[in-house]
Amino acid sequence: MDIRLITAPVIQDREALEEFADVLTDRAPQIEHDVARLQKSPADREIIADLFRAIHNIKGDASLCKFDLGVAIAHPIETMMGRFREGEIPFSDLLAEMILLAVDRLELATDAVLAGKSVENFRLLDLVQGLDTLALASNEDVDTRCAELIETVTGFPSVIGEISSRAPRVATPKSEQKNASSDLQFFRSLALQLESRSPLFKGRTMRILRLALETNKTGGNAVDPVQLEAAVYLHDVGMMLVPEAVWLKVGKMTPEDKRQLNNHPGFVAGLLQRMPGWEAAAEMVAQHHEMPDGGGYPNQLLAPEICPGAKILAIVDAFEAVMLKHIHRGKNRSVLRAIAEINACDKQFAPEWIAPFNAVIRKTIES
Repeated sequence: MDIRLITAPVIQDREALEEFADVLTDRAPQIEHDVARLQKSPADREIIADLFRAIHNIKGDASLCKFDLGVAIAHPIETMMGRFREGEIPFSDLLAEMILLAVDRLELATDAVLAGKSVENFRLLDLVQGLDTLALASNEDVDTRCAELIETVTGFPSVIGEISSRAPRVATPKSEQKNASSDLQFFRSLALQLESRSPLFKGRTMRILRLALETNKTGGNAVDPVQLEAAVYLHDVGMMLVPEAVWLKVGKMTPEDKRQLNNHPGFVAGLLQRMPGWEAAAEMVAQHHEMPDGGGYPNQLLAPEICPGAKILAIVDAFEAVMLKHIHRGKNRSVLRAIAEINACDKQFAPEWIAPFNAVIRKTIES
């Protein structure tokens, strides 16, 4: 196969590829669910058949729309599932993680191709070549090959712990920040109200706060930690002023859904701007969905116009959102796949803060 079809996929038939993307979006959660079931019941022939069929159908759909990348990723996974079905290799946790990582990467790449974006950060050639090697690996070598390929594609080892939901140490407000402590307590209570809207949000505030403060500290405390703490508590509270049917939606959003959702940063930012002493936090909240290339919202700001606190918040908030996506799909949190997705989409985020964020995640690995 021409490697350019892997490293720089082209659209042969846009309508067919859009249909493939929609079907993949529908199939991916079921694949994730079946993988989780198979890990618990590896001898269940019905689950094995369901998973094999799902991967086979992805390969067939990709072939029909002439999307060579989809075929190149699905084919070796299908081979591995066939070998597992015949009892040649075990269905280990590492193999399960590798399959899910490959499906994640195919989803990201398909969306990027349709959007006319580069896929150079996705390590697609390494992924495809590694999967081809893995498909032929001996029983004894499968886990080793999986671990090597996971680290090659993601840049992180295959065993990663959880992000703590315990409250981190927070900075003491400066004396000139009048009533800051009581304000922060109130802000936190609002964040916990948001958490109460869904059991999936439990612990979300403290996870984001820990990552944001540690990323800021690793990056030299360029942002006032007290202002950053306030922004973490309040950045998504405006969601509660958007219909729940919109912001708790699991499936694809309509243009109207997106329009309503894009209003949420402005609600709380507007309130903070009217509270003396919280102007910096207001700016972070208002800008936390902006992107360095101007592709964010609500004001399509470019990198120099976005404040550092908003750049940090954008990364940690997106990381938590990816984790939540996988919970919706019926699998426990995968820190590995979440960090892999953030790094694959690094042009969506400020590069000067990606490295400190990665360093914080590496501490999680070592702890």
